[in-house]
Amino acid sequence: MNIHDLEAFVAVVETGSIVGASAKLNLTQPGVTRRIQNLEERLATPLLDRQSKPLKPTASGREAYEHGRRVLRSLEDLKAGVSPAGEVRGEFRLGIMPYLSTSALSEPLDSLRAAFPQLTLKITSSLSPRLVEQVLRSEIDAVAVCLAEGVAPPPELAGDDLGVQAVLLVAAPGLGVPKPAKLNDLARYPWVLNETGCGFRAFIRHRFEVARLPFHVGVEAQGADLRMSLVARGHGIGVVTPGALSGSQWRDAVEVVDCPGFKPQVRCWLLHRPPAGRLARPIAVFRDALAEALKGPMPLMS
Repeated sequence: MNIHDLEAFVAVVETGSIVGASAKLNLTQPGVTRRIQNLEERLATPLLDRQSKPLKPTASGREAYEHGRRVLRSLEDLKAGVSPAGEVRGEFRLGIMPYLSTSALSEPLDSLRAAFPQLTLKITSSLSPRLVEQVLRSEIDAVAVCLAEGVAPPPELAGDDLGVQAVLLVAAPGLGVPKPAKLNDLARYPWVLNETGCGFRAFIRHRFEVARLPFHVGVEAQGADLRMSLVARGHGIGVVTPGALSGSQWRDAVEVVDCPGFKPQVRCWLLHRPPAGRLARPIAVFRDALAEALKGPMPLMS
């Protein structure tokens, strides 16, 4: 079996198209197509459903993909094992959700670069659901995400629990939120939150649904500073970390909302598809450094 044919097939599955695979492998589209056909002839079965868009593997193709990525990972491990001084080389594709980005891209990133200088880091930022989908499809090697408390990562992934992260509720004084407030008081006000997929938004919505209370997002906005400015101008209740509030230019224009018994929080995870292979040590170094960083004040959420 030709390894290049296998690489082309894995690339098509992970990118969802011949075009994407050709760009990833720096091959012509006919070249990628030919390699897929070679592999299908060798295995005597169709591997791709060519009627679907994006391209998806058939049942046999899914099985071939799982075995194929393990074969390619083993080859990468072999190359790393025989490299001078056992240095870990190649790419490490790391996904980080915006809430963790500043913490993850400071000391943990420095630790990773210092320990593995020959490793090329490719960093992606997105909301947790999208990152989980990407690591499941092997588009990313590992992801740092936040999931609503009680939500477990997919069983196909290996995960390290990095602990619970909490936030404060804030609002402009002129909004008139009671002090202290009850959950049904909060249901009378709009919220200023990140887009759907944010772990804190999912947590808050769930609590309101359980209590059979209305939950209205008045403004959905990306960008932490923008959301804080909207909260300061009285557009709704927002969420912010304690460390972020103390460092925000809007800190004097908002006040903390005290709602006993309602403390929004999520659980942070570092997830990857097993086996980690040559990336086992880089993942461990990043995990330990991120866990340490999360013990301190968190930055403003992006």
